[in-house]
Amino acid sequence: MKNPIYPCLWFDGKAKEAADFYCTVFTNSKILETNPIVTTFEASGQKFMCLNGGPMYSINLSISFFVVCETEAEVNASWAKLIEDGSVLMPLDAYPWSQKYGWVQDKFGVNWQLSFGKFEDVGQKFTPTLMFTQKDNGKAEEALHFYTSLFKNSSIKGILHFDENDHGVPGTVKHAQFSLNNTIFMAMDGGLGHDFSFSEGVSLVIECENQEEIDYFWNNFTKEGQESMCGWLKDKYGVSWQVVPEILGKLMAHPEKGQRVIQAFLKMKKFDIATLVNA
Repeated sequence: MKNPIYPCLWFDGKAKEAADFYCTVFTNSKILETNPIVTTFEASGQKFMCLNGGPMYSINLSISFFVVCETEAEVNASWAKLIEDGSVLMPLDAYPWSQKYGWVQDKFGVNWQLSFGKFEDVGQKFTPTLMFTQKDNGKAEEALHFYTSLFKNSSIKGILHFDENDHGVPGTVKHAQFSLNNTIFMAMDGGLGHDFSFSEGVSLVIECENQEEIDYFWNNFTKEGQESMCGWLKDKYGVSWQVVPEILGKLMAHPEKGQRVIQAFLKMKKFDIATLVNA
């Protein structure tokens, strides 16, 4: 498997509007593809999917995006746009980990952690950050070991635990960084008392080259997780994943059989590539 994992953001009819907005917030951004259901965009070489999924789910703080900004001017410019009709979760200020950092939830509900720093410190511009709360608080370290056991080209970069002088529960994860299929992720235990947990509002898409890969990820994630429809599932920690064939977009765009492909996969839980190809 060579393709990176990328996030899918759930919107109620505002996917294209949100994607256009993010292309004004972040430099080196462009729309890749758009249709009434999905708009994809790329920012600094990283892909994001924006989905018009309806009112069923909404985005919350459980998965945010840590953004490396290499100049203070870039931090300030992106912050100014993201706080328009948004809300500040951590004010833009100096912190022990960055001389300029802030956490903002934008007008669409997406959460961004802007940090002045060096690109090479993380290795990518945008890093999905998973916060384990409620019944899964304290399971961040277990989860990242589980994830890195499933993906090739994966590793744990570092784990920092809370101690007795911190506000978190001693021994739980204050900050961790790990790589899955050469895509960097961060994780933390969020503590107790939060009213949110992982949801379909932000999911993680795995594009698979063949049926063997689809079967592998589907079976391993749903073993203690939960199957859903159209390639969606939840793992045992509640994180939502989409396990999809990398050729799905091409098949859907086919002028003759695109609609037959869509009708076929709407009936599926796990994707069956042969059925889609022969639709």
